Amino acid sequence: MLKVGVFGVGHLGKFHLNNWKEMADVELVGFYDPNDAIANEVITKYGLTRFADIHSLLDRIDAADIVAPTNYHFVLCEAAIRKGKHVFVEKPLANTIEEGRQIMKMVKEAGIKLQVGHVERFNPAYQAIKNMQLNPMFIEVHRLAQFNPRGTEVSVILDLMIHDIDIILSLIKSDVRNIHASGVAVMTETPDIANVRIEFNNGAVANLTSSRISMKRMRKMRLFQKDAYIGIDFLEKKTEIIKLKQPGDENAFSFDLETPNGGTKTIAVINPETKPSNAIKEELQAFVQSIATNTPTAVTEIDGYLAMEVAHKILEKISATTVVA
Repeated sequence: MLKVGVFGVGHLGKFHLNNWKEMADVELVGFYDPNDAIANEVITKYGLTRFADIHSLLDRIDAADIVAPTNYHFVLCEAAIRKGKHVFVEKPLANTIEEGRQIMKMVKEAGIKLQVGHVERFNPAYQAIKNMQLNPMFIEVHRLAQFNPRGTEVSVILDLMIHDIDIILSLIKSDVRNIHASGVAVMTETPDIANVRIEFNNGAVANLTSSRISMKRMRKMRLFQKDAYIGIDFLEKKTEIIKLKQPGDENAFSFDLETPNGGTKTIAVINPETKPSNAIKEELQAFVQSIATNTPTAVTEIDGYLAMEVAHKILEKISATTVVA
């Protein structure tokens, strides 16, 4: 039985509480949150024990679930790791690059498991292509959200775009060669909308647009590679694959396409089945499984660091091009 404590029980933290309580192989020991109003609400609703300080909770658990605001990630991760506790921490891994480096170093020295909460890795629309041979050379992403004051202590890059940065880095096995970026702060003091072009050493290119001041929501990623197009709708949880027909595609809708040299190619259109799922619960279960089996976590501290490293490089580019009136 894995003993878990939750650090931060605000909006997202409550989702984590709900999921931990449903897991048979987990004992939810209690929580820490300095906000009295939020803490009292959780005590009333869940009947959980509130711990007065982080160390008294850490001393009672095997694993810490850190769902506090980003600027508290480092101090909470440091305290947990130094006590030899496994850590699940929401994205981004840390508030600064140096904090991220320190967390990676501490994890390696302590030999504990750390997983970063890049939940889109567990979206059924993305899971539907996990067994497909993927080698995208061009990726286009739109992630748009309606304005919500919650979470605006960080820029739209670290709030929204980092989801897509993480997935892109997991798909393109090449180092970043160049980044072009522009962004505008509209409702907050940090960029609320941004457009980014990431160029990789292998020639692959990713164009990303993220906004948290849109009238409608959108979370779409389009992958283009030799002989295939893959469209992923993270919001609607749907996936579409258009590719040259191969053995095994007999049940797919297909049509012939004339080629410039007078021949034909058969195109298959596939809509993989996407089963309803609880992505947050699945990422937490994956974390528990990695501890039980002593295997790498689904999104390691290195993955989390690389995503935030690119995110901070984007912020530097935006800062350098910002014109102050």
